[in-house]
Amino acid sequence: MSDVQLKTVNDVLRLVGARGAQTAMLWQDAAGGWGTISCEDLYGRVRALADVLHEWGVGMGDRVVILSENRWEWVVADFAVLAIGAVDVPLYATNSPEQVGYMVRDSGAKVAIVSSAEQRAKLAESGVLPALEHVAVMNDGEEGTDVSLAKILAGARPGRDAAFDAMLDEARSQDLCTIIYTSGTTGEPKGVELTHGNLAVNVTEAIAPLGISGKDRYIEFLPLSHVYARHLDYAAMMHGTVVAHLARFDLLPSAMMAVKPTMFVGVPRVFEKIRQSVEVKSAESPFKKRILAWAVATGRKHRAEILEGKRPGSLAWKLADKLVYSKIQEAFGGCVQTFISGSAALGTDTAGWFADVGIRIFEGYGLTETSPVVSVNYPYAYRMGSIGRALASVQVRLAEDGELEVKGPSVFRGYWKKPKETAEVFTEDGWFKTGDIGSIDADGYLSITDRKKEILKTSGGKMIAPQPIESRLKSQALVGAAAVVGDKHKFISVLISPNPAALKAWAKANGLPGTELQDLVGDRRVVAEYQRIVDEVNQGLAHFETLKRIKVVGDEGTIETGELTSTMKLKRRVVEKRYAAEIGEFYKDEATSRE
Repeated sequence: MSDVQLKTVNDVLRLVGARGAQTAMLWQDAAGGWGTISCEDLYGRVRALADVLHEWGVGMGDRVVILSENRWEWVVADFAVLAIGAVDVPLYATNSPEQVGYMVRDSGAKVAIVSSAEQRAKLAESGVLPALEHVAVMNDGEEGTDVSLAKILAGARPGRDAAFDAMLDEARSQDLCTIIYTSGTTGEPKGVELTHGNLAVNVTEAIAPLGISGKDRYIEFLPLSHVYARHLDYAAMMHGTVVAHLARFDLLPSAMMAVKPTMFVGVPRVFEKIRQSVEVKSAESPFKKRILAWAVATGRKHRAEILEGKRPGSLAWKLADKLVYSKIQEAFGGCVQTFISGSAALGTDTAGWFADVGIRIFEGYGLTETSPVVSVNYPYAYRMGSIGRALASVQVRLAEDGELEVKGPSVFRGYWKKPKETAEVFTEDGWFKTGDIGSIDADGYLSITDRKKEILKTSGGKMIAPQPIESRLKSQALVGAAAVVGDKHKFISVLISPNPAALKAWAKANGLPGTELQDLVGDRRVVAEYQRIVDEVNQGLAHFETLKRIKVVGDEGTIETGELTSTMKLKRRVVEKRYAAEIGEFYKDEATSRE
């Protein structure tokens, strides 16, 4: 299927529908078991919902909100909306009623498809929604006075339908496909307008070189409301890969054992947590700790071979593989052949560690506005520490200040109803300003330093990128999260939240009383250990980049409480607001400090 060229997203559904009884998706029931949905069943259910949307008067260009966790009904809703020429507006299940209300009103959505009574309540609590006419609820029995999506889909008819296929073909590449709202951490959310053509060209081009097929299985645990996950879903279905949708991240370990994926797609925080879990477990005994250290050191000698896609043949590597590397692979289900990371910088410490245990991670880069992939590493073109080369259809260049600028058919057409904001992110000659500071080497490999707005500027005029420093800190098993602060101050400092399991194990090994996290973070011995970690990281930094003061806090923050984005990236401004008092302590004597 690698030679198939999508013209619209509807082409994906046509490909799926042609596969008949072949399995399209796996779904998890309330008891944790897994069921299958065939390609013909998926096609039929999409057609059934599309018919009802038509009956409700939803037509070309009308907006339909999808407010749900990951589940197979999400995919049905997405395809059904696009099939009739409408535009879907995916919202995060973690959005607050206020956020939901703003985006439903701003988009002018006529219909909302929600997962549960809990999500339905957000609509009720979000104020007046003047354009909203119909609500469908996925959970049967929770619809109340609204429509049951389960009952709609129960009327699905088997077999292909020529009239429905003809309607799919009516979509044009320039038609608006979706409006995806950005997180809005620095202002009100902006709706990114992506056309069918934006997504189709990106999906066609980005994944094909990885060689996935109908023999592959893939777990979608990143939220489908994010363009990264949705793009991967389209790509997987285009190539016949079986997709298992997971509603919650905490279900991932058991899902990997059950599904045994052959492709694993994550974000840096997921890989960091898996590494930390391995290191915490190894610390249970001196023997396990020595074995892991030996295996990683052995793997480091063979890193170049792993990064070239080769399997080392030395006796030491084979022994390390049997004792350690294979056990780490088993944590992913034991069958993964392709590992992908995106959404934020993976960091060379994390990428290198995984290479040293036999796992090559293909790191890529993109934004919602670029549909999303700009660049990615491939088996034939791989450079660790980079985000790969730009796709063939994408042009890249650097502005004078190092900001990466992008041009190509996958770049969005604008922000919904925001012409001023749209104009601000394009150059006079039509290049999209990504907001990321980067570099391009002589071989065309891209690297990203940090978000332009995240760069800290000390009062002495020094520019510091916090993300690489934070990545180094998070490579330590004891560090759960780190936030470097100090913009406009004389020096930079850091807030550190522990990895709870690692800290409790360390406390026990060092004879500290108590196991409550809030008590441990205030213990002088714990603080001294984190200071030791910071001192070690400081040794590899320029003097002006070194972290002068630290504060260990007891809460890592979550997506739900707002400190992390849906793809587990730090929301620095939210963290700075929450810990304003602690940050104030860092700088209360700044005027007289010699640091």
